[in-house]
Order: sequence, then C-alpha cells, then structure tokens
Amino acid sequence: MEILFKPSLPRITLSLKSQSHLLRSSSHLRTLPFTISCKLGTSQDGNISKKIMLSEVAPPPLSENDSPNREAPAKPPSRRGGAVGLLQRFPRRVLTVLSNLRLAIGEMFTIAALMALGTFIEQGEPLDFYVQKYPEDNPVLGFFTWKWIQILGFDHMFSSPVFLGMLILLATSLMACTYTTQIPIVKVARRWTFLSSSETIRKQEVSDSLPRASVNDLGVILMGAGYEVFVKGPALYAFKGLAGRFAPIGVHFAMLLIMAGGTLSAAGSFKGVVTVPQGLNFVVGDVLGPSGFLSKPTEAFNTEVHVNKFYMDYYDSGEVSQFHTDLSLYDIDGKEVLRKTISVNDPLRYGGITIYQTDWSISALQVLKDGEGPFNLAMAPLQLNGGDKKLYGTFLPVDDPDSSQVKGISMLARDLQSVVLYDQEGKFAGVRRPNSKLPIEIDGKKIEVVDAIGSSGLDLKTDPGVPVVYAGFGALMLTTCISLLSHSQIWALQDGTTVFIGGKTNRAKAEFSSEVNRLLDRVPEIVETSQQGIIQ
Repeated sequence: MEILFKPSLPRITLSLKSQSHLLRSSSHLRTLPFTISCKLGTSQDGNISKKIMLSEVAPPPLSENDSPNREAPAKPPSRRGGAVGLLQRFPRRVLTVLSNLRLAIGEMFTIAALMALGTFIEQGEPLDFYVQKYPEDNPVLGFFTWKWIQILGFDHMFSSPVFLGMLILLATSLMACTYTTQIPIVKVARRWTFLSSSETIRKQEVSDSLPRASVNDLGVILMGAGYEVFVKGPALYAFKGLAGRFAPIGVHFAMLLIMAGGTLSAAGSFKGVVTVPQGLNFVVGDVLGPSGFLSKPTEAFNTEVHVNKFYMDYYDSGEVSQFHTDLSLYDIDGKEVLRKTISVNDPLRYGGITIYQTDWSISALQVLKDGEGPFNLAMAPLQLNGGDKKLYGTFLPVDDPDSSQVKGISMLARDLQSVVLYDQEGKFAGVRRPNSKLPIEIDGKKIEVVDAIGSSGLDLKTDPGVPVVYAGFGALMLTTCISLLSHSQIWALQDGTTVFIGGKTNRAKAEFSSEVNRLLDRVPEIVETSQQGIIQ
C-alpha cells in the first residue's frame, strides 16, 4: 500500500537514532509490508522523494551506541501451550472430526447393520430361548453365541446401549456439520453485496452485456421473474431461492427428530399382551411393562378394560376372516369413559394407550348334560402337525371323576361356529352348533352345547415417540423438496449505456444459463434520438 504525503510547510527531519528507537520499540508487533512515499520540502534541495520499505522480517538488533537510552529487548509474545491451549483447540478439533462426511456415512451404515441384526435376532425372548437357539457348542459364524446377545443387549436391540450410542453419535455428527458447514453457508448467502467492477462481473459463471440498456429496466424484469432486487446507483444485485440454502439445516433437524422419536419409543414405551375371555376385566397397568429407562406410567394405567363381547366373521369357505371385540373402559371411579368395538387394523386409543386386536382363542364351552348345568368346560389348544390352523379340545367325564380310568365325551372346535363330539371309544358322534338347542345323545347321555366362549387376544402399547417420528418424517419430506430449489444470484453494473450482467447458482446450472438469456432478451433497448438524447 502507498501513502502519499505532500507537506507544504516546515521541513521534516527524521534522525536515524529516533527511527531506530521507533523500530526497536515496536519490533514485537506484527509488521506489514507497505511503502510510504514522502515528499519533504527543504530550503536547499526543493522536493526530495524518499521511500521507506517495511517488511515482515524483524530488524537486526541495535548496538549500545545506537540509542542514548538503552532498553532491554522486548520479548515476543509466547503462544499459549500446555493444557490451556489444548482445551482451547479441543472443541474445534472435535467438531472437525465429528462433521466429517465419511464418519457420518459410516455411522449410518453401522446403524443400518444393527437394525438388520435386530430383525434377525428374536427380540424380547427369555434367556432359555437364546441359550437353546444360540448354543456355545454350535456358535453362529463360529463365534456368535447367546452370551454375546446378553452382553451387548441384542435381545432388546433398539434400546441397547450400542444402538442408542450410535444414534447419539450420529446426532452429534449432524449437529457438528450444521454448526461448522451449513450455518456459515447460510450466513454467507444472506449477505448481499454490489459489484463495482465489470471485470468481476465477467468472471461469474454466466455473464453477458447489453450495449444499450438500463439497469433499472433489468431490475423490473428480474422482479417479475421472482427475484429479490436491490439497486444502488449504477449497481444491481438480485437473488432468489434462498430457502434452498436453509433446507439442509432443516433436513438435519428432521433427522434429529426422527432419531429422538425412535429413541423415545425404544426407551420410553410400555408394551403388554393379554388374552381375555368374554365377560372378564383387566387393569391396563397390570398388563403393561416398561421397555426402557425413560418409561414413565401415567394416570391412564389405572383404567379398567371390560370385554363385553367377542365374535368373528367368516368367509363362505368357513375360514375366519375377521374378529372383533366390544370393549368398555372405566376410570378409577368405575365410570365408563369410552366404549368401542375394535378389530384388526382398527385399534382403540385412550390416554396415550393403544389397544390392538391381534389374536383370538376359545376359552370354554358351556354344555348341558341330561338337562343339568350348564357346565363350563375349559378348552385347551391342541398342537397340529404343521400349518397355522387352530384346534381346541375339551373333555366331559361321564363316569366317576375320581376313578382311575375316567371315560367321557371328547369335544373339538376349530372356531366358534361348530363343535365336533366323540364318544367314550373315540368314535365320531356328531356336530352341533352353539346355541342351536339341539341335544345329541352319546353313550346314553343327552348333551347340548349351549355356548362357545371366545377369548380376545389384545396387544397394549404406549409409544410417546410416535408423534415425534411422524413430525420428523413430515419435516424431512418438506425440507427435501425445498432443498431442490436453486439459490441463484445476479449482479449488474451500468457503464454508460452498457449494462454488464453476471450470475451464478448452486444447482441446475444449464437451466440457470437459459433463464438468464431469456430474461436478457426481454430487457428493452435504449433508442437515441437527435433531439431528445437518450430515451427508453
């Protein structure tokens, strides 16, 4: 840099010693290279031009005779080291490492692998199940046994320390990337500046010039195309699509929401399964069990559920097509607060608790024997060779039940439609429908099937993370669409009757070039007249 002084008065005298003292006293400061050009007026020599060059190199030490007042040499400032300097540099280094793209990709692949492993390993089973399924004498892949599952918590994969730790690490990487990369990009994009040099404008990705045009007319055209336009004198700046710069921050925030919701679901929910015969009750809190350290019960856990009725629908072939349960919910004071008939894919929701219809069974048969009863006979599930068919059976003793050889009538049912009866010898005796009021005589006994009592299989769950996950996915879809917007910038400078135009964009560069050409074609041309000069 050059600073030009032209003093017109009294002579200026700079002694070597005073200059040396000045340089030495300021030697500890950072020096900058620049040139000072002085024109000193004297009475003898007129104007004398001197140049003093200051460089970054420190001056040589002065001898004792160079200055009348000897001073101790100034010590250069020492750089902070040790623990203090390390602590000051530590956050920045950590942020740099965490915001690394390769690290984030590796974290996502690790989480995906853990999720796949969680679908392969059965979840929530007792210890004996894993001991038998993954024995030590026959490990999977030569090393994986039940001990690994228990130590790493893979029997509850999505609330295990390994899985939650990876989620926290990925969330930290996203926040570090947002802080170190995305936020600075947005800050830079929001700063709009005018370019005062036509050469700078010509260096942009797209540039052109209009020999007879007005920058104000260009501004009007750009405003009509959706640009924000700023004009200062002969300079113009315009931009659009700034929201596209904010979108990556929104994407990161949406991913954080999804992970937070998933963590809350895994570590803060309650789950339970119950099979309830028709006409009986259960308390919600007695069924639900916590899934993690964030699980907190609510007042709704005191709700009592009563199964009013259970029934099934059938196809024409006789197969079960759908099953329904009529439920009533009572508060702690015994007041009915809700009643609904649920079915598969149509659950009941109350107080953050969701009750799903998932299964069914037959709990008992009510029969009359020679007009006596009814007797409630418990039904037991029978194992079949293969297939997913259900079969239930019970036994009605006809002799002394205390005898060592008890004989009776066997009854089988595969659903609530019909009951198959067999005599004491195991021979087929007949089929009766419940509530048909048609008795059947077997071994001298009149048997009437009064009713088949079904049991409703219910899954209960509280999941506080579901709204958060839904909100995260909604935000992710929205911000992903917004991120497709191009952030385009255009600069222009009026130089006489010529307008220089330049611009750039962060995506869709070919489309941006075509758009600029179309906009420039619409700029009106300045027409000169001999009488009025320049008019538009």
